[in-house]
Amino acid sequence: MEGYRAGRVISCLAAILFLLPFVALAAPPAPSPEKPAIRTITAFVRFDRDRSQLAQQFDEAVKFLQHAKTVFEGAGYQVQTLRITPQAFAALTRGMSRDAIASFYSDYAAMAKKAGVVSAIGPPNLRAADDLDAKTLELYTQILAQHPELDGCLMVADQDGIAWKSVRAAAHVMKDLSEHTPLSQGNFTFAAAARVEPGGPFYPASYHIGAGHQFAIGMQAASVVAESFANAKGDLETAHKALFNALGVQITAIQELAHQASSGWEFTGIDDSPAPLREVSIGAAFESLLNAPFGSAGTLSVAALVTDVLKTEPVVSPVGYAGLMMPVLEDSRLAQRWSEGRLTLDQLLQYSSVCGTGLDTIPLPGDVTEEQLSRIIGDVATLAFKLKKPLTARLLPVAGKKAGDRTEFDSPNLVNVTLQPVR
Repeated sequence: MEGYRAGRVISCLAAILFLLPFVALAAPPAPSPEKPAIRTITAFVRFDRDRSQLAQQFDEAVKFLQHAKTVFEGAGYQVQTLRITPQAFAALTRGMSRDAIASFYSDYAAMAKKAGVVSAIGPPNLRAADDLDAKTLELYTQILAQHPELDGCLMVADQDGIAWKSVRAAAHVMKDLSEHTPLSQGNFTFAAAARVEPGGPFYPASYHIGAGHQFAIGMQAASVVAESFANAKGDLETAHKALFNALGVQITAIQELAHQASSGWEFTGIDDSPAPLREVSIGAAFESLLNAPFGSAGTLSVAALVTDVLKTEPVVSPVGYAGLMMPVLEDSRLAQRWSEGRLTLDQLLQYSSVCGTGLDTIPLPGDVTEEQLSRIIGDVATLAFKLKKPLTARLLPVAGKKAGDRTEFDSPNLVNVTLQPVR
């Protein structure tokens, strides 16, 4: 009996040794998906207008953000920015004098710069149709021009409709910032916002009107799109499945980490928009799938594909745009196609009908008029209102430059391009 057992053991060991190479070939270890960067952890804070409390509340928010950053970095995610969004400008400044408002935001910007965070001060109008007197608009523009640490927006459309006075006001702010900020970069931190709800983590159209002590996450998932499209070989169904699976893994992990990091703050959700940044390019990802330049036939279909994935992902609490981002000056490939004249405003508006943010970081000649800016903003507002979706217009006219000239931005976030005419 012992000899029989020994023989069976030897036979089994031989069979295992024989099968091991085939088992290894049949089931290779799955590669670990690349972790996308976290573009922002954004804290929403309701500041007391009592200046004696401002520093304490600000420091508390920074401490929380640094804690959350440590949690994410400990799990292998790069956190690019920490942001603080106070209650909207229109709410915080109600009843304050012009001097008090200017002084408050001067102190606030200094704290943000020292702490290495950026801040969105929200819109000067809570509803698109709210009246904006010239002095308030002038002060708001002045604050943005003087403090590049602060981002802002102006509501031009909401669920009640398009406010054409606000459309013209936004155009005026854009023209003013282009003429009174170094290298006309002031409009990088300003946008006209249409149907944008509070609580989004992405700037410049972030604002809130609630109790505060909340935070949200903004992803930089263009790398996930690129990885998912790389092996699809032009097959949109394969690309859709690969992106859904890859993005779902990351969203699930990020949501779990956010809850771990909450530390008494309320986690309100994720904006899973696949934001690009220079060489981490959404344009290059599209081109790998299309095997054609961005803007060619098929671009709209891929934009719709990405949007469909984003809308069906298992995000417990989606916030913000939750849509495809195509910021021309923040994406090296999109910037290249713009310089070549392959990509136009009309195309980007068309793609915005099936995707996320609207017209984002669009370079324009400095001689563009306020009337032309108003028309462009109005088109974005119309699209947002008709489709019931959040869209923004972040337009960057460059003073002293004309079509055919090269921009000279010195921001690490912006790619220089050849300006194209406004048609």
